[in-house]
Amino acid sequence: MQVSHTRAAVSAVFDDANLIAHAGLVPVMRLAEQCGLSRLVREKVRLTGTKNGAGASADAKVTGIVGGMAAGADSIDDLDVLRHGAMPAVFEGVRAPSTLGTFLRSFTHGHALQLHAVHRRFLGELAAHTPLLPGCGEKAFIDVDSTHKRVYGRTKQGGEYGRFKGIRTLHPLLATICTPTSRPVIATVRMRRGKAADSRGAPKFVSEALATAVEAGCTGTRILRADSQFYNAGVIAACRRTGARFSLTTGMNPSIKRAIHSIPDTAWQQITYPTAVPDPETGKLISDAEVAEIPAYTAFASRTKGERVTARLIVRRVRDLAKPSTVGEQGELFPVWRYHPFFIDNPAETLQAEREHRHHAVVEQVIADSKASALAHLPSGKFHANAAWLIQWAMAYNLLRAAGALTSAFHAKATTATLRAHLVQVPARIARSARRITLHLPHNWPWRQAWTHLFDTVHRPPEPA
Repeated sequence: MQVSHTRAAVSAVFDDANLIAHAGLVPVMRLAEQCGLSRLVREKVRLTGTKNGAGASADAKVTGIVGGMAAGADSIDDLDVLRHGAMPAVFEGVRAPSTLGTFLRSFTHGHALQLHAVHRRFLGELAAHTPLLPGCGEKAFIDVDSTHKRVYGRTKQGGEYGRFKGIRTLHPLLATICTPTSRPVIATVRMRRGKAADSRGAPKFVSEALATAVEAGCTGTRILRADSQFYNAGVIAACRRTGARFSLTTGMNPSIKRAIHSIPDTAWQQITYPTAVPDPETGKLISDAEVAEIPAYTAFASRTKGERVTARLIVRRVRDLAKPSTVGEQGELFPVWRYHPFFIDNPAETLQAEREHRHHAVVEQVIADSKASALAHLPSGKFHANAAWLIQWAMAYNLLRAAGALTSAFHAKATTATLRAHLVQVPARIARSARRITLHLPHNWPWRQAWTHLFDTVHRPPEPA
């Protein structure tokens, strides 16, 4: 592809007041309106005692930030993308980035908790109005994980040296919900200091995530999955109080090692990975992965009787490829394995339970998505402003996932970057006639049918009660 005209024959002028660059925000924000985002903010968020009217019109400011994030904004200045061309003709109450920055900096811990309540209720409304979590009435997985986001500057509140030597970070904690046939959505998030331990406050956080899952319609089997940082008695107690199952990586401690060494060689079953390659001579899988189970393992045996938990211990082992099987002409005396145990009370068959636990890695897709979008930066020097930014990213993420679920089977599982490219970042020209607005979109837009389906669905009149 090349430019069809000479340099002298091409010019550019920013003078068209009837164009918008993100026409997809019209159906997306209409969906947010139908699910009551503005109403929930008015009911829950009260920024009292703020200066310069920073707490006024919180609903307009929250929806503005969420809309800007849906369009791809990853900093406060980027929110100015909502004020170009004919955007004032299709959206009311758009605020300047400076106003939105002042609003975020007025947040306290209590205000962040109010915004958390909005997020939970908003997710429940999205799940009720869209096929966001198909099959959640039968089985749902709640995945808990943490991440570190590098920050710069000594004045960034909460930015501390933690897991990574010499690097200042903030330490968000998040929980997602998914089903066997859906992509994850965000149940709850927490912003924490850089040196906060992963397990700090984990039982309370898990309880909130499990309660949010119920509000989102997950009334069937709920299975909490997490890595070894969340393997503690408090997290398991939180699961059992709410009737949820657990599947937790344990790590290797002396008790676990003794249990693994007690497994007989005949108990190991070979795993069939989708990408494993059979050896042409022996027919065995080259991955050399095997699984075994201890049906009754008692965890936390050193604690009081009421805190001890007896459940299944499933162990996956893989050959340690870092150690060669042959050195010179002498072969190894015995194979060297790496063990990956996890503690579980899921009644599923061993190989299915192992496969479902391994799928916990799906939460990493959400973390990667966050760092490629609104969490590319944590834009404020104020800790609670960044906490509010994190919560509003979670709402924008869930909103885009809901829009994708309404659009097509492909978009229901696409990344949010793809959703923005296909559905949101669509240019349009505004035409006004008889008090109506018509969006004239590009001819031959590749995703015209999907976009039209989303637009027609959210603008359909409500069904009579």
